[in-house]
Amino acid sequence: MSRFDVSVVGLYILDVLGRPVTAIPEGGNVDFIDEIRLTVAGTAGGTAVDLAKLGLNCQAVGAVGSDEKADFVINRMQQFGIDCTHMARLPNIETSATILNVRPNGERPALHCRGASDHFDVTDDMLSDVLDCRFFHLGGTGLLAKIDGAPSARLLKAAQEAGCVTTWDLVGAGPDTWQFVEPLLPHIDYFIPSIEEAEVLSGIQGVEDNIQFFQSRGVKCPVLTMGGDGSIIAMGDERVHVSAYNIEVVDTTGCGDAFTAGFIAGLVDGRSLEDAAHLGTASASLVASGLGSDAGIIDRAQVEAEMANWRA
Repeated sequence: MSRFDVSVVGLYILDVLGRPVTAIPEGGNVDFIDEIRLTVAGTAGGTAVDLAKLGLNCQAVGAVGSDEKADFVINRMQQFGIDCTHMARLPNIETSATILNVRPNGERPALHCRGASDHFDVTDDMLSDVLDCRFFHLGGTGLLAKIDGAPSARLLKAAQEAGCVTTWDLVGAGPDTWQFVEPLLPHIDYFIPSIEEAEVLSGIQGVEDNIQFFQSRGVKCPVLTMGGDGSIIAMGDERVHVSAYNIEVVDTTGCGDAFTAGFIAGLVDGRSLEDAAHLGTASASLVASGLGSDAGIIDRAQVEAEMANWRA
């Protein structure tokens, strides 16, 4: 039996968030806002925290630096019961971090320091521990300089060969991201980008065309999040569409990571694709209701109760 429900590998970030920000004060002036938070974030970090809040037994696999930000990230994850044995502390390197100025409409212009995640690696002596899990999630492709591309493909392939279900997400697609993503596709069971990211990667427009594009390149199940249009899950010829819930959005930071966490939690439970997507949608909706990538989520019972209300 596997030691962990999920190994969450990849991008771990400290987010510093403030809201509502309408403008940056000129010169050295000061303005006042309602709320500032520090959170563990990133396509691995945010997902790991939400998975732990949903009651899953997780290990975090990534890197932080040798600064005060690293102390917060590690301590916070340990408070949620996440195993941090394989979170490397790298000397003389900054912990990856982002400053987010959250606008009143939920948009979040960001300033990011790439830091330790560019230096993170999964070494051979770690591999058996990292793969001691039922689900293997790789998050952050494109901001993992040392393992992006072929090393990540080997890691995902090894996870499948070890009997793990593989899930994947990135942090944002740009002109160079496809070169890192293409080698991974045959080794991804559940491929979970936004439709906007998928379209940048594929170079084509439209949900169905993107589903077929990624299926034809080896992805078992594309799962595309579509903001206010909900999500669509494609397994073979089956298409499952789950609508977004009617919520008041405060901050969209981490909504994709929360959806991924809820969706994985549903798969771990053995739920149908539709029910797993609803758990992801409920998790993302709660996160959008507050500031930061873990806002709104308390525990599994609360998320299940809120989901039941939204689905009623």
